[in-house]
Amino acid sequence: MKRAGQARIQVRLGSWQELGEQALKIRLEVFVDEQGVPAGLELDAMDPVCVHALASGSGDVLLGTGRLLPDGHIGRMAVVRAARGQGVGSALLLTLMRAAREHGHQEVEVHSQVDAAAFYRRFGFEIIGPEFDDAGIPHVTMRAQLSPG
Repeated sequence: MKRAGQARIQVRLGSWQELGEQALKIRLEVFVDEQGVPAGLELDAMDPVCVHALASGSGDVLLGTGRLLPDGHIGRMAVVRAARGQGVGSALLLTLMRAAREHGHQEVEVHSQVDAAAFYRRFGFEIIGPEFDDAGIPHVTMRAQLSPG
């Protein structure tokens, strides 16, 4: 459990079967409704094999989600608008980086929206490739080394 401002943030890890319904609700709100990503692109065949993270606040209010793919890629990081700037993304990312380390990964990679690259830099991520388009949104690939834990 982490504290950000006055809000309590709890991050749970689990399977798609355990957390998928709640994670999908957040992803649809952020990516489809807010950012205009086509709904058909939001779900993929990787969800069932990922470790999912779900952040909630007081009263089990859903705050954010993310996932760790088997290859050490962190993706689908999404924080609901009302919870941004309160440490939710940081709590999710640190939890997923810890999970990656526990799964034996020495590094993690993200496909960051260009506007979010500064956020990932704070956690040791560096841009490793050119800008590219994903669902109409500019992205960059970023990588971070994981310290032994």
